[in-house]
Amino acid sequence: MHDPRPDHPSLLTVDDFERAARARLTKMAYDYFRSGADEGRTLRENRRAFRRLEIHYRVLVDVAERDTRATLLGTSVPFPILVAPTAYHGLAHEGAEIASSRAASELGTIFTLSTLSTTSLEAVAAASPGPKWFQLYVHKDRGLTRALVERAESAGYQALMLTVDTPILGRRIADVRNGFALPEGLVMANLADAAADAAAADKGSLLAAYVASRHDASLTWRDVEWLGGLTRLPILLKGIVRPDDALRALGCGAAGVVVSNHGARQLDGAPATIEVLPAIADAVAGRGLVLMDGGIRWGTDVLKALALGARAVLVGRPVLWGLAALGGEGVARVLATLRDELSTAMALAGCPTLESIDRDLIRRTRRSMPAP
Repeated sequence: MHDPRPDHPSLLTVDDFERAARARLTKMAYDYFRSGADEGRTLRENRRAFRRLEIHYRVLVDVAERDTRATLLGTSVPFPILVAPTAYHGLAHEGAEIASSRAASELGTIFTLSTLSTTSLEAVAAASPGPKWFQLYVHKDRGLTRALVERAESAGYQALMLTVDTPILGRRIADVRNGFALPEGLVMANLADAAADAAAADKGSLLAAYVASRHDASLTWRDVEWLGGLTRLPILLKGIVRPDDALRALGCGAAGVVVSNHGARQLDGAPATIEVLPAIADAVAGRGLVLMDGGIRWGTDVLKALALGARAVLVGRPVLWGLAALGGEGVARVLATLRDELSTAMALAGCPTLESIDRDLIRRTRRSMPAP
């Protein structure tokens, strides 16, 4: 990292934080956080799809007070914006996942820790009192998977988020070209011996080497049921883009789904998540929790996602930009910015409560929209 700390008054939007983060991160770290799979078509579509949606606001509604509270798997949060699981916070800032989780706790929202964190799940749990979920990959070594589940339960995590869209790693060209690897002093803290496996690769991306050596590409729906038998924690399946898969997830005992294309980092050409959200929400029909991530940069994006069926959204890259720019303070400011933008959007759309945000607000524009 380099360059002086950015001027605080200039950081008004998530995009401002990204620019500040880019100035402070190494090229390898910025490329790792920013890039998508292959040519980046889905990466661009995640944001463009939001811009194709217009908000047909209501007027003469009493919006003097707005209620943004939500309850998710029994946990009350003051606004429906959660921290998505993202790997390697230590690449962004020395405070790493502890700084990010403390910021989420300060604002009262849920922090989801990645299996591939640079701080152990126990240390993150001990560092902040706020609600936390744990993101899980199923490994070829089922004993390791079982141990991760047991550790998360013991540490007080309140739900498991099983990522189901990563049987193998999508090709992230920037990482391959950069020979992506964690710098000296950073490790996959939940996976003590993972570095040795990854280091065995003599070229390309460390993460790709790790996934190839450890992730179970034979994972099926039977394994979701197996995981449910290991834990009393609710399980969310992350990486769903089809209504039939959402229904099958519920049938296997999942408490809900996260409509996600892995930040466009897996299959290039997959649909933008906001495009498939309505059909999935209709299929689930309230029988499970529906969350969404991908492309959210503004409070109006959050409003659109809620209108189209999400109970809450998760943000990943915006949190990393805040962390890189200003450490934990930056994470808190990014989350607060999105929270405040959502409240403003609700007022201007004539929606005093989350329940009043409905699909009738949203229309698809017929105008051609420029790229973000």
